Amino acid sequence: MPYTPILATLGYVFSPDRKQVLLVHRNARPQDPHYGKYNGLGGKLHRGEDVVSGLCREIREEAGIECEEVELAGTISWPGFGKGGEDWFGFIFRVGRFRGEPRERNPEGSLHWVPICEVLQLPLWEGDRYFLPLVLSWESPVFHGVMPYQDGRPVGWHYCQAKADGRFAFPA
Repeated sequence: MPYTPILATLGYVFSPDRKQVLLVHRNARPQDPHYGKYNGLGGKLHRGEDVVSGLCREIREEAGIECEEVELAGTISWPGFGKGGEDWFGFIFRVGRFRGEPRERNPEGSLHWVPICEVLQLPLWEGDRYFLPLVLSWESPVFHGVMPYQDGRPVGWHYCQAKADGRFAFPA
């Protein structure tokens, strides 16, 4: 059976000094499956939209700012992640420069600048704790990972990372 995941973007907007990251606290709708959790900004791609345009649109909609510089941090395949067991595939970005002032809230919840050193202490999706260290470090090379979910929880995590020259090497 072909793998036909829902395609999505997830962006982590960094403060100009790169010491904080803009997160949404999903506290607006109690029926939201993400309710109470903190997350980056993003969402589903639209038909005919490339991943960078989709990311920039989502950040504009959710935070009211315009991306000026984005960097691919990695990709994650989330088999079984959706509330009905749907498969998701995410393109994870760092936003290093933006224009405008982020709004205080959106329909999903309130937006907060969080010090990088405090992010992993927040209520997050359980699986986010595995990949966020790779995203929050600007020195970390691009990664590609798989995190299967079952009954709303991750049941595994593995990834590969590019070498300094951007290439991927595999053992013989």
